[in-house]
Amino acid sequence: MDPLMLGLIVAVVTILVLFSGISVATGLLVVAAGFLVIFDGVRSLELMPEIFFGKLDNFALLSIPMFIIMGASISSTRAGADLYEALDRWLTRVPGGLVISNLGACALFAAMSGSSPATCAAIGKMGIPEMRKRGYPDGVAAGSIAAGGTLGILIPPSVTMIVYGIATETSIGRLFLAGVFPGLLLVALFMAWSLYGTWRSGSAAILKPRDFTLREKIEILPWVLPFLLIILGVLVAMYGGYATPSETAAVGALLCLAVAVVIYRLFNPKAWWAVLRDSTRESVMILFIIAAAGVFSYMLSSLFITQSIAEWIGTLEVNRWVLMIFINLFLLIAGFFLPPVAVILMSAPILLPIVTAAGFDPYWFAVVLTINMEIGLISPPVGLNLYVINGIAPDISLRTILVGSLPYVFCMVASIVILCLFPEIATWLPELVLGPAI
Repeated sequence: MDPLMLGLIVAVVTILVLFSGISVATGLLVVAAGFLVIFDGVRSLELMPEIFFGKLDNFALLSIPMFIIMGASISSTRAGADLYEALDRWLTRVPGGLVISNLGACALFAAMSGSSPATCAAIGKMGIPEMRKRGYPDGVAAGSIAAGGTLGILIPPSVTMIVYGIATETSIGRLFLAGVFPGLLLVALFMAWSLYGTWRSGSAAILKPRDFTLREKIEILPWVLPFLLIILGVLVAMYGGYATPSETAAVGALLCLAVAVVIYRLFNPKAWWAVLRDSTRESVMILFIIAAAGVFSYMLSSLFITQSIAEWIGTLEVNRWVLMIFINLFLLIAGFFLPPVAVILMSAPILLPIVTAAGFDPYWFAVVLTINMEIGLISPPVGLNLYVINGIAPDISLRTILVGSLPYVFCMVASIVILCLFPEIATWLPELVLGPAI
């Protein structure tokens, strides 16, 4: 059978299997095993355990549970509330300042946790009720937090960037740096829309901002300092040459645990059990998907599907930007139905050779891919962040949350366009700190 036709059959079968409700990792294993047996015989299954566990034999994977522990330990404290309160006190006189405060808190929290759901939950529990109390529309309150939470997978440290680095064998440290300025660009676009949207809505919060004395503004700053030190400590350890990304993750986890114990008095054994339990559960889920995607990729390569797709696309006489538009549409649609980790593991190894052959920077592409995944986090039918927000504020309908988050989707699309026009936004910092990529 023609490999391209076989690839189409594999794609359709994979989508149907994943839509059946089976877990992503199990679905990938079932599809891979089925096609290997059909086309290579039963003996091909003998290689599956070796490939499965071989995919996990990577020191860089240790960084995933460490960064997840960072997010879980900080999420179990009042860290999100303190970040929110500090920014609120300083930005209270700015029109739409409370929305901007929440977005800023999301950005800072994302820089520590690397998790979108954790960022949504931590900032949303405090920010959404406060915004509604001060007269902000429900859609603005819920949509801004849902969108702000997506920053967790772009602003370093990012678990999805680690997964991309492992899947494509690119530098994780360089990927982290590539996400810094695009992350700040997104924050700026989100804040600009929040200013305009709040002004347009005529919110009562603009007319009656809260007043804080200079003393009240200054006394909250020490609560923010530990988080800035954590971020600084991780960056210095990684880019100062003191530790590898995996070792840096351990440093970050240790610093976050220290903050949770020393500052927030997290001594309760039940709280610690919850941190370790949730971290273990999420880590195992991601590692299971990584191992299963390795088997799935082996199946595609063994049946010459990957090579045939790359060769076919290479023969197309289309402008490279037209090619990039189609790739973005594919990523966008895939992100609507699958979690970011699954999309990256399934598509990045296939797309990266095509993208680099077209003359695009692989680290720039990682940022574009991640922003597409961010859009998927606030878009149905999966839209994980939408459901997190609905869990925090169940009296706000999913439709209201979705409508409130749509303007931020357009901000993300605008950021992709800006990155296409000015790719140096993503590539300048990695080249400055680490030199040109080899």
